[in-house]
Amino acid sequence: MLNILARASVSRVTDPIGRALVRIGLTPDGMTILGTAGAIACALVFFGQGMLLWATFTVWGFAMLDLLDGAMARAQGTGTPYGAVLDATCDRLADGAVLGGVAWWAFTLSGNHRAGLAALLCLVLAQVISYVKARAEAAGLAADGGLVERAERLIIVLVGTGLQGLGVPYAVEAALWLLVALALLTLCQRMVAVARSQRTLYAPEGRS
Repeated sequence: MLNILARASVSRVTDPIGRALVRIGLTPDGMTILGTAGAIACALVFFGQGMLLWATFTVWGFAMLDLLDGAMARAQGTGTPYGAVLDATCDRLADGAVLGGVAWWAFTLSGNHRAGLAALLCLVLAQVISYVKARAEAAGLAADGGLVERAERLIIVLVGTGLQGLGVPYAVEAALWLLVALALLTLCQRMVAVARSQRTLYAPEGRS
């Protein structure tokens, strides 16, 4: 949802930066890999040591680089199919590292098994939501939108870890269970969108 509502405003900020990065010789694919590697490393190291604030701000910082690869691709004139696949693959890896790191913190450092379970459920749902869209598009159907896409999922998780790092008890657990509920709703929304797309695509002639 945020991807749609904020795209124009964000592009006004990121596009000039993207053009500048291209001029100095950086590539969109390189930026994608850098952002993903940084997010994975910070998530696993800092969450694994219980350093929630460090994890929150460093992961968020590297996640912001994900905005720049698109701006750099636009600066070059177009993206590539390989770049799109690389970006989607790196997103899944980063999501897995963040939620896996939170789950590790919950199970081993916090001893909060409810939060650990919620983190694992969020991890599975995040992968399935993304898979539904990819599989639908491969079949020629549409599965766009939904209440919580990747940006919203990341915001909810990092708000929870940030608040917990500041001393707010159960902030991570509350954020994760909220995300479980919203992700389930999003999954249902995408499956409904796929069903509608199929009905439209295969509707008999003369019917809409």
